[in-house]
Amino acid sequence: MKKLSPRNRSLTLREEEIGPFSLRLLQEITRPLSLGDILDRTICQDLFTLLEFLPAASFDLIIADPPYNLDKDFGGLTFGRRSQDDYQAWLDLWLPAMARLLKPQGSIYVCGDWRSSASLQTAVQKHFLLRNRITWEREKGRAAGRNWKNSHEDIWFATLSSAYYFNPDKVRLKRRIMAPYVDERKRPKDWQEEKLPGQRQGRFRLTAPSNLWTDITVPFWSMAENTVHPTQKPEKLLAKLILASSREGEVILDPFAGVGSCQVTAKKLKRHYVGVEINRHYCLLAEKRLLLAESQPRIQGYQQEIFWERNSGSFLPSA
Repeated sequence: MKKLSPRNRSLTLREEEIGPFSLRLLQEITRPLSLGDILDRTICQDLFTLLEFLPAASFDLIIADPPYNLDKDFGGLTFGRRSQDDYQAWLDLWLPAMARLLKPQGSIYVCGDWRSSASLQTAVQKHFLLRNRITWEREKGRAAGRNWKNSHEDIWFATLSSAYYFNPDKVRLKRRIMAPYVDERKRPKDWQEEKLPGQRQGRFRLTAPSNLWTDITVPFWSMAENTVHPTQKPEKLLAKLILASSREGEVILDPFAGVGSCQVTAKKLKRHYVGVEINRHYCLLAEKRLLLAESQPRIQGYQQEIFWERNSGSFLPSA
């Protein structure tokens, strides 16, 4: 294994950890399962061989981060770019099952990019009530010589019915303000002065959550949540979805779990989870992250039940 630099905090798997973490996985499911059989577990299996065995109407929230319509290597397993019609047909192979697995008042979020946007909207609308599209800024990425740099991704929000849980107060963002308005008595209007650790002082306002997110940091080598996964979602991003659309103790399904970011975030936020992932190495990394979450429950950028704007680490209050 290549030795990492001292500042590189990326999570890796040691040889001696493979056996113990393998024992924690569920594999080769060939019979119908109850929710109790799979609660708080990672299932290492091809989703398409598992769907018929998962329990119906069992999940309060589904967060799906499927392969985008790109040529991508996921640890030796490849996904090939296809036509828009063919990609939509692939989405139709598993999205109907998500509707079967959701509880009647459940919600689903499906991730994508601009190439898959039209297919996703069509497919999601076919099986759910579409509520919104979240656009979040990816501040990292390569420059493009003959096109605009791609710096955003989308998340489609949908529900099974008009009766669904959504709590915007759980996902408010604390943001510095540049133009602090005051009333006629010179009192702050919707903001407050705060003196934070490190003797930093500023004016902050708690803002309502919108469908445009510019406060997300994509995992990279100096972050403890970073892994080898090429399209890993940040815990902070997932925390927003989980807090807005589920309550403590409810159950979240991630059908394309990768290295377990959704499961780990759910555990840190006191939710139950089920993750499905075909790549064995990713499943083992997920299990290691789930174990570490017991002693390291912090979510970067989220403290004291408040989300902070990006690059706020130097003056965040203590956890």
